[in-house]
Amino acid sequence: MKRLTNSCLVGLCLLWMCQAAAAVQATDDRGKTIALAHPAARIVALAPHIAELAFAAGAGSKLVGVSSYSDYPAAAARIAVIGDFGKVDMERIVQLKPDLVIAWKSGNRSADIEKLEQLGFPVFVTEPRRLADIPRLLRDIGMLVGTRAEADRAAQAYNRELARLLARYRAARPVSVFYEIWNEPLMTLNDQHIISDVIRLCGGRNIFGALSALTPTVSMENVLAADPEAIIASGSLYNDARLVEAWKRFPRLQAVKKRHLFQVHPDLIQRPTPRILQGAAVICEQLETVRKTAP
Repeated sequence: MKRLTNSCLVGLCLLWMCQAAAAVQATDDRGKTIALAHPAARIVALAPHIAELAFAAGAGSKLVGVSSYSDYPAAAARIAVIGDFGKVDMERIVQLKPDLVIAWKSGNRSADIEKLEQLGFPVFVTEPRRLADIPRLLRDIGMLVGTRAEADRAAQAYNRELARLLARYRAARPVSVFYEIWNEPLMTLNDQHIISDVIRLCGGRNIFGALSALTPTVSMENVLAADPEAIIASGSLYNDARLVEAWKRFPRLQAVKKRHLFQVHPDLIQRPTPRILQGAAVICEQLETVRKTAP
């Protein structure tokens, strides 16, 4: 009887330990703790970069729904589309029965996030604003989906490359930069945006970093007054020859006079994923070009 009692106690302890190990939680970028009884097995990602983060964290096989333009890695393009990050298809998401939805705070509509929560779906909301946020999100996703080891490896690899770039450009001479995300109207970003963190990493200074809006509209007069040493464009302006032609109308700008007009592939700089360090390496080299041609 004593032996049976001891066995039962051991069994109960093991059961309790398994149940405790199965429960997972992480705090999102709203400061809200998302707790799950067990790691998520069916995930919906509401932005392309979120799908990419999920794959990097080892959770790609658990994605059952993604937003439009989710195309990296290639396997992401074969997953059911649930709309775009601006507006999601609620009915489609309900049909997919996810046990975790991962959203983008500044990209997805707050009304969509609230509706999903009202429908009973756990929603983990992300808002990466600094390069250091990416490994944190990798680990958070790994925690919530049960791929902690793979997520941690990805985070460590990212941190090693980030440290390498920091060491290389920490003492670089500052270069004033105008980052152009659109031309009509002329749009840029402030220092709260993760791309400004890339510019800082490379020893650059965003000439409109102090503005209050995350992606403000500015005038050409503002740009002329700031007279940046480098102009970097991405998004729809990437690889567009008209960009260079448009800036040639302002030959007195330092960046135009010295031909410091650069472009970077949007997928490597506008998606806050591990690949952003590839975009950072490109921008760092571009700013090195500016330094080398300085008088």
